[in-house]
Amino acid sequence: MVNSVLAFLLGAIGWTLAEYVLHRFVFHGTSPKRPGAREHRRHHAEVNYFAPWWQKAIAALVTTAILLPLLSLVAGVQAGSLATLGFIAMYLLYEVLHRRAHTHAPRGRYGRWLRKNHFAHHFADPRLAQGVTTPFWDGIFGTRLAVDRVRVPRRLAMRWLVDGQGEILPPYAADYV
Repeated sequence: MVNSVLAFLLGAIGWTLAEYVLHRFVFHGTSPKRPGAREHRRHHAEVNYFAPWWQKAIAALVTTAILLPLLSLVAGVQAGSLATLGFIAMYLLYEVLHRRAHTHAPRGRYGRWLRKNHFAHHFADPRLAQGVTTPFWDGIFGTRLAVDRVRVPRRLAMRWLVDGQGEILPPYAADYV
């Protein structure tokens, strides 16, 4: 049982590293022709744009097709399967959290941190804060970004952030301008 939980958790942690590496070196890499880079640039230009679900489904299927046999070969079928499941489960959670950061107001400290960190990446310095859902790897690799208040361009302001006149709503004024 402990080995099963550990395998699942290692897979989930593996996703957080993959998220960081993909975001930093592929989506923000030097070549705009890398897979996903064009979609990611569009996401930065249109803050509520997300790549189509079918592209994400294909990426998840390809990843599973590579990880499952590889991890099963290295760690055994059960541990490899559970690590792959943890990786894919964390990827799905990432997709939900990332979309909600853009489309829903924060709930709790983590939600507030997630949005502020992610929108600092979007609007202050896209070379930093590469860990969308976890700050751990930004700390390890020196890409942490701390800002007091995130300056959000009016045309890119998220609906939950502003009133009908485009002004920051009072609950978010401490974090956004």
